[in-house]
Amino acid sequence: MEQENGNAEIAHKTKERSEKEYKDLMNRLKRIEGQVRGIQGMLEKDAYCADVLIQVAAVNAALNSFNKALLAEHVRTCVADNIRAGNDEVIDELVVLLQKLMK
Repeated sequence: MEQENGNAEIAHKTKERSEKEYKDLMNRLKRIEGQVRGIQGMLEKDAYCADVLIQVAAVNAALNSFNKALLAEHVRTCVADNIRAGNDEVIDELVVLLQKLMK
């Protein structure tokens, strides 16, 4: 972490994604966004609680599916590339990530 003018500057990692991966992830997120907007509409129309809860469960499942796809790609690319380059610290980073995802 570098200090500049007394403010901590945080370095963020980035990842270049293939056009296919990018489009797939964005499409998933747009569908999830649509589902959330649908839930908002249900509330505006005083939908029955159980019906809303079922839609919320569907959004949770879609987010879990998004996470699985992103995590798989992360392991195949970022983690594998770092290990091949001799950066074994990425394994500890992956362990911490998995612990956070499993809360």
